[in-house]
Amino acid sequence: MSKPPVEDADCPEEITWQGKWITAKRRGRWEYVARARGIRAAVILPIDSDPEHGDHVILVEQYRVPLGRNCLELPAGLIGDDDSAPGEDPLATARRELEEETGYSAANWHIAGEFYSSPGMVSESFTLLVARDLTKVGEGGGTDVENITVHRVPLANFAAAIEAFRAQRLAIDTRLLALLGPMLLAR
Repeated sequence: MSKPPVEDADCPEEITWQGKWITAKRRGRWEYVARARGIRAAVILPIDSDPEHGDHVILVEQYRVPLGRNCLELPAGLIGDDDSAPGEDPLATARRELEEETGYSAANWHIAGEFYSSPGMVSESFTLLVARDLTKVGEGGGTDVENITVHRVPLANFAAAIEAFRAQRLAIDTRLLALLGPMLLAR
C-alpha cells in the first residue's frame, strides 16, 4: 500500500536564494518570495476631506522596475528597512512615509489591520493605516532616488480617474481595489 502524498504545508521550508531585500523559498511544490529579515510594510490610505469639494485620496505615482513602467499606488513604506530606526512600528513608519512621499501629515490615524497582497506568491504582509485630517507640510516626492509624483484624486470620480490613469499606461496597484470595491459591486 502506498503512502498518501506529503502535504506541502508539512514539508520543510528551503531558502533557494537570498538577497538584501528578498528571499526566494520553496516548501513542497510551492515556490514563493518573502521580504528578507522579516521586514513588513505600512500602507497608508490618506483621505483629504474638503467640505466644499468632497473627499479626496492622496495617491503616489512612481516607476517600478519589475513592471517596467510607472505605477499608481497608495503611499507606503517598509517597516524595519532603515537601520537607524530599529523596532519602528507601523504607525511611526506610516507617519514618516506619508510626509516623505506626499508632503502631507495627518492628525488622525486608524489601523485597519494586516493584509496580504498576493498570498499565492508572496508571504509579505502589510498594515493598512487610514490617515485623516491632513495638512500639507511639504512638497513630498520621496527620497532623492524615488522621484514620486503626488496625485490628489476626488473619491466621487475615483473610477473615472483610474481609467484616465490607465489610458496614460500607468500600472494600477491592487490595493486601489479597496477604493474601487463599492463601485464595482454597484454594477
